[in-house]
Amino acid sequence: MEKLLEINNLHATISGKEILKGINLVVKPGEIHAIMGPNGSGKSTLSAVLAGNENYIVTDGTVKFMGKNLLEMKPEERSWAGIFLGFQYPVEIPGVTNVNFMKTAVNEHRKEKNLPALSAAEYLKMMREKMAIVQMDPSFSSRGVNVGFSGGEKKRNEIFQMAMLDPALAILDETDSGLDVDALRIVANGVNKLKTNDNAFIIITHYQRLLDYIIPDIVHVLYKGKIIKTAGKELAHVVETKGYDEMIKEQEENG
Repeated sequence: MEKLLEINNLHATISGKEILKGINLVVKPGEIHAIMGPNGSGKSTLSAVLAGNENYIVTDGTVKFMGKNLLEMKPEERSWAGIFLGFQYPVEIPGVTNVNFMKTAVNEHRKEKNLPALSAAEYLKMMREKMAIVQMDPSFSSRGVNVGFSGGEKKRNEIFQMAMLDPALAILDETDSGLDVDALRIVANGVNKLKTNDNAFIIITHYQRLLDYIIPDIVHVLYKGKIIKTAGKELAHVVETKGYDEMIKEQEENG
């Protein structure tokens, strides 16, 4: 099976402080990877580096996406290539409606693929279909992007945006943060409906509860900028019941 994402020995800093200290990760089409770890372990830094956040400086290592050098791409080029980042704290964009925001984004993606822009009727049909996936009221289309949205509504909007852009690789950075059980279930169901054999997901989370709804193929534990443990979905249950202490102790004892 081909490699969708291949990370080798990735090191990255912010404000001169090294956060990622040698990440190795391979993601193949059809896979869901969960990345867990305590606060400050580097989980959000990894997502920011993959998305092209310019505040983070890559000092060593390589990242290939569909065989191309991801680190040479601008953030918008990464999006066009098929990478999507769902933020832990989605930003509000006053004065820009959801419908106009997403229409611009979708048509920019189509332009890069030498496809014609969607007509108004085509776009509205597509938007209604994708909103239904996350049980979002169509009235949200005329509201400012995330303006006045609850935490759960913002996360639904993120999954709706992902559905509209149909990325090859979606990175969800603590999408479960601040969600009640009902909102968590709706967001997770949206992800499950969008999963195919051709795309892949990286789910970044502190807690196992999201992984009750989105079943990962592979779970990684990240600690102090390195992946210290990789296993199947059962690893998430180990973390939930025993915490990180045992594997951290084992890692430190082994140097």
